[in-house]
Amino acid sequence: MEKNVWTVADLLQLAGGYWSASALHAGVKLDVFTPMVDRSLDAMTLAKNLKTDVRGLTMLLNALAALNLVEKNGDFYTATPFSAKFLSRTSTQYLGHIILHHHHLMSSWSRLDSVVRTGCPDADRVALADDEEVRENFEMGMFNLATQIAPRIASRINLLGRVRLLDLGGGPGTYAINFCLQYQDLAAVVYDLPSTRPFAEKTIARFGLGDRIAFVAGDFMTGGVGGGYDVAWLSHILHGVGPDGCAVILEKAVSALDPGGLILVQEFILDDTMDSPLYPALFSLNMLLGTPDGKSYSLGELFAMLAAAGVVELRRLSIELPNGAGIIAGNVPKV
Repeated sequence: MEKNVWTVADLLQLAGGYWSASALHAGVKLDVFTPMVDRSLDAMTLAKNLKTDVRGLTMLLNALAALNLVEKNGDFYTATPFSAKFLSRTSTQYLGHIILHHHHLMSSWSRLDSVVRTGCPDADRVALADDEEVRENFEMGMFNLATQIAPRIASRINLLGRVRLLDLGGGPGTYAINFCLQYQDLAAVVYDLPSTRPFAEKTIARFGLGDRIAFVAGDFMTGGVGGGYDVAWLSHILHGVGPDGCAVILEKAVSALDPGGLILVQEFILDDTMDSPLYPALFSLNMLLGTPDGKSYSLGELFAMLAAAGVVELRRLSIELPNGAGIIAGNVPKV
């Protein structure tokens, strides 16, 4: 893969890139976009509605206009069509939860040098995981992201003839929902921590699939996940643990499958050289900051771990996904 040729201007842009991100985060956190979806507002009126300082809000709105996330005409501001679609809380395609999740990660990233020095996750970030607002933004942020690609994935994976899917670590159940929408004879179980139940059950009910998708609370690292499935879907859970933890998860997923069952693993996948694509390489640092032994894995590592768990006919599916994500498929041998 061809790598970027750096210039000094590029380097300085990268070093200060968090300025733009912070402006976006502030706009979402203050919810400046929603009031401007269907009307133009001046800074004073908007500041009064949002209970903010006029001077500060004016500067933020001007910066957001420079980023082309807000339109400015004279002293009045309006959300752009793009912002109205993705940054307004009234939109069904709202991406604010995942943006606020990234906001909660920023402080730990500012301490990356200390974490690299010690090899231990950032203590403040670990403590934040129990905060209700942080948890909600994470869960619904995962829903935001998955909603963008889950329909395409579900339409490209053949599950005809399969009737029971295990969505292991499925969070709000986005993939279980989309697989069940695509395949009318399919039922699913979303297995995740008890704290995830409210988000999952609300999301499943929103799609009217409560009769076909159940939520089972448990910790897949310590508890059993049941059996009798012919498909297991594992989306972005292996990177949260080290190789030993992956072995535990994969053994349980394989054990839950009937002979001939299909296992599907979605991850941000590194090349075997471990230095590309960019996003999985950076995401590995994100796991360093937040977990004791999580990381991004290469295709060779994932194949080897699946093979060690008894999975055969391993292949990477030819589905183009953002940020270096990929899907690996394999089968449990037939008796």
